[in-house]
Amino acid sequence: MLHRIWLSFFLIAFTAALYQWLWLDDSGVFQRLIESTFDMSKLSVELSIGLIGTLAFWLGMMKLAESSGLVDKFARGLSPLFSRLMPEVPKGHPAMSSMTMNLSANVLGLDNAATPLGLKAMKDLQSLNPQKDTASNAQILFLVLNTSSVTLFPITVFLYRAQQGASDPTSVFIPILIATCCSTLAGLFAVSFVQKIRLWEQVTLLYIGGFIAFLLAFIGYFTTLTIDELQRQSSLVGNLLIFSAIIGFLSIAHLKGINIYETFIEGAKEGFEVAIKIIPYLLAMLVAIGVLRESGALEGFIWLMREGIGALGFDTHFADALPTAIMKPFSGSGARAMMLETMNNHGVDSFPAYLSSVIQGSTETTFYVLAVYFGSVGIRHTRHAIACGLTADLAGIIAAITVGYWFFG
Repeated sequence: MLHRIWLSFFLIAFTAALYQWLWLDDSGVFQRLIESTFDMSKLSVELSIGLIGTLAFWLGMMKLAESSGLVDKFARGLSPLFSRLMPEVPKGHPAMSSMTMNLSANVLGLDNAATPLGLKAMKDLQSLNPQKDTASNAQILFLVLNTSSVTLFPITVFLYRAQQGASDPTSVFIPILIATCCSTLAGLFAVSFVQKIRLWEQVTLLYIGGFIAFLLAFIGYFTTLTIDELQRQSSLVGNLLIFSAIIGFLSIAHLKGINIYETFIEGAKEGFEVAIKIIPYLLAMLVAIGVLRESGALEGFIWLMREGIGALGFDTHFADALPTAIMKPFSGSGARAMMLETMNNHGVDSFPAYLSSVIQGSTETTFYVLAVYFGSVGIRHTRHAIACGLTADLAGIIAAITVGYWFFG
């Protein structure tokens, strides 16, 4: 499925380029397409190398959390839920711990840092898969939860906003949290519907009901605040939680008698390896997205959406953030590039830039995760994974636009 989508990007770009040449007399369009392949190839390396520091730091922190037993405790806490959502995974199987570690990395907003953890989880799940070339129910649910996972600390979004000179890089914290919660619930419900998972069992309802209650309480509290207070509280809570997590990892590991410095260094070394390992996958997606953009196909699609929405009488200010939304399911780096482009064109503290940041943090990258995770274990038949993953993406994007107007509109 993914290889067909990847191929369609190039075919659509070629068709759009032919239109630009034959009907609009744009003879330079094919030169731009070729230049884009070189530019995107270079960008894939630059993005990977540029994130080495962040990846190294947070992989070091995750190593401390793992060594101190925090991850195992979290896994035991989630085991009753996973055992009902994934009945084919035996209790105590290594897949439980590896899935927990991956979801923990996503909660911390570590994007690419979650990749090696997710690869291990997929490998563990593959050991239970009777049809090695076809995704199992557990693998599909894990992938959808991964691509829509709640992001408590969207570190990379904060990092890019700070690099662009934002007055308050963490002001998007609360909007991202709300949007990603909606994405996760939509993904879980979609997979449960297809796989006929019984969500109404007592234990499952307890977990999901508690999650929804927390989300509603969160939203209810912030509806009582003014716009200025919303942004101030978002920044305060975000920074406090992030640094509290760092202190917690360090303190607990130290109390457990772990050499926190050497353990941190051991985990941080993996940052470089991860950054290099993801380059081929970024390269494939970024080049395809680059030619699609340079051909005019992407711009034409966004123009059609803006005109259609405007004709219905709705506000179209959010359309400037649509490039990030469109790219997000296909490439995290491509979406980041679109987010940065929006910041450069409209200003880092503009409404489109705020909205792009919220969209960027609201979901993971469905097609990238699918290509990397399923490809790593030789799965060719993805079944309903793409449809359920895109359902979660759509819910996250709609929620991001809604909370974007609420907080920054």
